[in-house]
Amino acid sequence: MKPRPPAMRTKRRYILVRVLPYGLTADQKEVYLSVIEAATSLLGDAAVGLAQPAVVFCDGGYAVVRCRRGTEKDIATALATVTAIGEERAALRTVAVSGTIHALRRRVKPIRPAPGTGETKIGENYFTVYRYPRQKVDLVEKGIKHQKSLFFTEADLEER
Repeated sequence: MKPRPPAMRTKRRYILVRVLPYGLTADQKEVYLSVIEAATSLLGDAAVGLAQPAVVFCDGGYAVVRCRRGTEKDIATALATVTAIGEERAALRTVAVSGTIHALRRRVKPIRPAPGTGETKIGENYFTVYRYPRQKVDLVEKGIKHQKSLFFTEADLEER
């Protein structure tokens, strides 16, 4: 059987989404189930059936979601309502929409902790420092079960 000519094929759009928090390793099937659940609860079964969302790619903190042309805004809205992937708390943030996966792969930037990850001592407590893109810094106290929130001013950061 011959393939359909391009004019008769269903037009598709691809949505590049960033999986948050950084470092979360999400399985493609779990991301798909989360997307379908969020879209169904927001839009309903009929609209999701027409949009035909599918997760095409999931790796390195990014995922590519495919849908039919004209429904990309609805699916992007549904992606913003995702609160968990599998058993892990997570969020999906739309980065870009395109007609080809190739164009989206050029927009993917590797997510890795910025230089400066290590340990520091504040007062009498030791903390592990995690620095991320966009100036985010996490401090996790060593040797305890609960995380302690620390807030710094610019003066505090300049002292270090």
